[in-house]
Amino acid sequence: MDTTKNIEILRVKGDSITKEEDILIIEHPFTIFLDDKEIITLLCSPKSLKELTIGFLYSEGFIDNISNIKDIYIDEEKGIAHVYLWERKSLAEKLQGKRTITSGCGKGTLFYNVLDSFKSEKIKKTLDIKIEEIKHLVKEFNYKSELFLNTGGVHSCALCNKSGILIFEEDIGRHNALDKILGRAFMDNMDLSDKLVLVSGRISSEMLIKVAKRGIPVIVSRAAPTSLSIELARELNIIIVGFARGEKMNIYSSFPSFNF
Repeated sequence: MDTTKNIEILRVKGDSITKEEDILIIEHPFTIFLDDKEIITLLCSPKSLKELTIGFLYSEGFIDNISNIKDIYIDEEKGIAHVYLWERKSLAEKLQGKRTITSGCGKGTLFYNVLDSFKSEKIKKTLDIKIEEIKHLVKEFNYKSELFLNTGGVHSCALCNKSGILIFEEDIGRHNALDKILGRAFMDNMDLSDKLVLVSGRISSEMLIKVAKRGIPVIVSRAAPTSLSIELARELNIIIVGFARGEKMNIYSSFPSFNF
């Protein structure tokens, strides 16, 4: 499906008003059904919907292994995913209908209790990464986002190793973009213990929890982290880097393990 559409607008520049064509990002309702029960409707960009579905189900505790999935059917035009599991987890049964309003784009919902986040395993060995390597990755990240450069209407997310970007996704929602890259990594059975995540938007506690569940030791953003995300990161030994722009960045956690 197309991710953008062209529309006619009036562009005002000082005293000048001209009729021009502009590019808009498409916002697409996407409903996930699990064993024929509706779980959630996400507002997303209509791209990488399989990755989004699998990443969402993993992030929210409905599956813990790709082998849990018996079948998956994606209808892009109707905006529907049907997922069938071999067996329902007891946690998934408990989470059915238990949604928490989050600070995500569009007041998204997550199926978790904040206290459960502390059950995530503490990172035993964080990533040995240099500040110059982060600067290089952020520069590559900034040039990668064609949809943002064309529309200004999406968030970007990337999974990287120290030398470059491995998976890159864009979406109208921060959580969706992160779930897409985590979904692809989950499908490919990637080891994430030596990887880092780059995001364009705010690092909230929900974003931090998604990263922690996969054992990813570093998350970097062009924007700010929240206080709770920093508390969780310090508890779980995860490096948070915020305001990574050009030659500047703020390091909020895991100072002793950071390679200066």
